[in-house]
Amino acid sequence: MGSPPPPPSPTLTTPEQAWFSLCIFFAVVGIFQWGSVLHSKVVKQRRPRKSPDEESTHTSSTNGGRSLARLPIVAVNVFRVVAFRWTLEFGTYDLKVADIFLTLTYVAFLLGWTFEGAEKDGVTRLNIGYWSGRAGLLAASQFPLVTALGTKNNVVSFVTGVGYEKLNFLHRVTARSCFLLLLFHAGGKIYEAESFDIVKLLLEKRFIRLGLTAVVSLTILLIVSLRAIRSRVYELFFYTHFVAVFIFLIGAYFHTRHANASYWIWPSFMFWALDRFVRVARVVLCNHLYCGFSRRARLQDATTELLCDDFVRVTVRRPAHFQWSPGQTAYLIMPSVSAFPLEAHPFSISSIDSTLFRPRARDEHSTSGEAKETAETAHWKELVFIINVRGGFTKRLKEIAAQSTTVKLFIDGPYGCAPDMGAYDTSILIAGGSGITYTLPVFLNVIEAARKGSSQCRRVVFIWAVRDASHVQWISDALYRASALTPTWLNVSIRIFATRGGIPFSESLVDPEQTPDKEGSQNWMVPPSVRLENGRPDLKAILHGEVNTASGSMAVTGVYFARLSVLGLWLVLTMCLVCGSQSLARSVRRALRFPVSGPHSILSGGPSVTLHVESFGYA
Repeated sequence: MGSPPPPPSPTLTTPEQAWFSLCIFFAVVGIFQWGSVLHSKVVKQRRPRKSPDEESTHTSSTNGGRSLARLPIVAVNVFRVVAFRWTLEFGTYDLKVADIFLTLTYVAFLLGWTFEGAEKDGVTRLNIGYWSGRAGLLAASQFPLVTALGTKNNVVSFVTGVGYEKLNFLHRVTARSCFLLLLFHAGGKIYEAESFDIVKLLLEKRFIRLGLTAVVSLTILLIVSLRAIRSRVYELFFYTHFVAVFIFLIGAYFHTRHANASYWIWPSFMFWALDRFVRVARVVLCNHLYCGFSRRARLQDATTELLCDDFVRVTVRRPAHFQWSPGQTAYLIMPSVSAFPLEAHPFSISSIDSTLFRPRARDEHSTSGEAKETAETAHWKELVFIINVRGGFTKRLKEIAAQSTTVKLFIDGPYGCAPDMGAYDTSILIAGGSGITYTLPVFLNVIEAARKGSSQCRRVVFIWAVRDASHVQWISDALYRASALTPTWLNVSIRIFATRGGIPFSESLVDPEQTPDKEGSQNWMVPPSVRLENGRPDLKAILHGEVNTASGSMAVTGVYFARLSVLGLWLVLTMCLVCGSQSLARSVRRALRFPVSGPHSILSGGPSVTLHVESFGYA
């Protein structure tokens, strides 16, 4: 009997077909995402303007009766609840239904394309060598996507309009799915060669050694990237990620050259190089004083201040070419603090790019020398970061801040964006701890937009849950400015909760004349419009109360009912923005599920609630 015929080589058209499907998917997502942004701007511009008197006397057109014209809005809200507010909880980790669906869909996508078209290749029986070859080839074709999803500046974000921080979940899903294909590929090839001396193959075949090296490096990378490890030893993950990815891609490139498929690997280097080029260009542009070795370089040094044992404030003059929007983040590079000179860490920018909210100490009590400083600051403004102290980099930063010294700081950014709060009738901002660095500038921006007449928001609810009541001093000046600059027709509710210990002398923290005592010890008093409360906020009761109010009697307090010409109905739009721990986000998601966002509520005239969660995490 002759030896069986060799297995046919897998077709090279399968990866191209898979990529064609992925391009269609990303194009559809981009159309919906950018279309949603465009629609919100059009609706915002087409809304009729009303005077404060008209708004205060306006009565709701939703009298409690059901309207079938709301069915499209019902479908949207049901989708939001099911996809993004229903979660599987594993300890402190939440997995949304949308995450589960995308994960299973991508795995099914890879398996489908792995086993598709076998008849065309003449495979009518189980052939481990053939299937493992197809699996390896398909996994290699996905490496450019995995790389692109893991970079800060990538084409996927440009096409879909989804920020890199949201795509990071897909980066992990695609990487782990391809890893499973590679295990099948390696296992199949080992099984196929069981009659040979494996050690001899490893010694004689360089492409096999490189392939196994790539798989081992990827295995190590996936282990350290697990959430339990990544959150505790982030710097170990950071360095391991950089080295392991480089080893993996080099090994994969030379391994795939044996099958003439290395053209799937080198685009990964291009995506990585493009991201690094953009980031380096940003760093040079934003830190040109340092890069040009100017005598004014010291003006861009950052000042550090230890607010308490758990928080550090870093303040730096705004670079001349640096512009940012509320809710954006920047990567900070501090060579004297970092273990590695080029190490970058992301933090939310807690200041706002506006002259309305400059600290009042610079407007008052200024000498002639200070007047020049104020003028400069008005041009440069400031970038302020409130950093939560944990371990590694932030722990070393705390030690430096305890001495109130300045540090060399390079800025890379800005990144990310917050939703357009001006397109919603009611905005609810909820922060926990250092999450205030995200919600405070968004809150101030809503007030500024209202003053300029570019916002449709008629009510803002600002909630901050903080451990110690004394932390209010971090934002007391901003609260004074916000209270003084809020238009009369904008209803603002500010509630601050001290979760650990009671608020001492709570009445003494309220300044009835709204003029902080610059000489006394209580220079962090808050305006009377701020409610200081003890304990944790009952988010379910607060959110349900706001939704119930918005569905009817809210019109008395100035909520605006927007008429959407497409649907021909009056609709209240409510945005809930959350930044804090996983437990805080979990509580808000639970509160905004059914029935508060259910079909009955929407059909009866209830508001359409949009939820935006910005959780603490690692890049």
